[in-house]
Amino acid sequence: QIVTDNSIGNHDGYDYEFWKDSGGSGTMILNHGGTFSAQWNNVNNILFRKGKKFNETQTHQQVGNMSINYGANFQPNGNAYLCVYGWTVDPLVAYYIVDSWGNWRPPGATPKGTITVDGGTYDIYETLRVNQPSIKGIATFKQYWSVRRSKRTSGTISVSNHFRAWENLGMNMGKMYEVALTVEGYQSSGSANVYSNTLRINGNPLSTI
Repeated sequence: QIVTDNSIGNHDGYDYEFWKDSGGSGTMILNHGGTFSAQWNNVNNILFRKGKKFNETQTHQQVGNMSINYGANFQPNGNAYLCVYGWTVDPLVAYYIVDSWGNWRPPGATPKGTITVDGGTYDIYETLRVNQPSIKGIATFKQYWSVRRSKRTSGTISVSNHFRAWENLGMNMGKMYEVALTVEGYQSSGSANVYSNTLRINGNPLSTI
């Protein structure tokens, strides 16, 4: 299945989303399970993702322990991120766990702390977006970030460990809207092939939940 316009759907047990703003073009090929490939050209901002959408009624503690095992061939030309991405509501938060990036390491802020997990150290950041696109329309919201100090393109991301680390720093999470392995391009071109992507909740692969 090939996606070239903004859409949200379910494919082979995983929720997917293709989103871009004006300018440039992108193509997402939905492969089996959580896997997909993506390419983008001269975009302003584009996100390709496959994971799980929640119904905004449960905290991450109520959902349970989340982890993602992934592998990708990530070829950005310019600014892009390979990450776990998602949102919570009440409070409205966009979050990133970034394992690799292009020519700029996000988010260009001062770290609030660190977490060492999954064989690496991540710097933790909090940023604010004012009157920007969100899952609730144009809004002002916080972004939470864990950014790995050394790039990698495969491994396990213990998602819930990051959530707990953020909350220990006073960065409150809301009710879960989404968790997804994501390729984001910003004012760039590039391509990525996510050849492995398994989301587990309480140890159970998503395709069996």
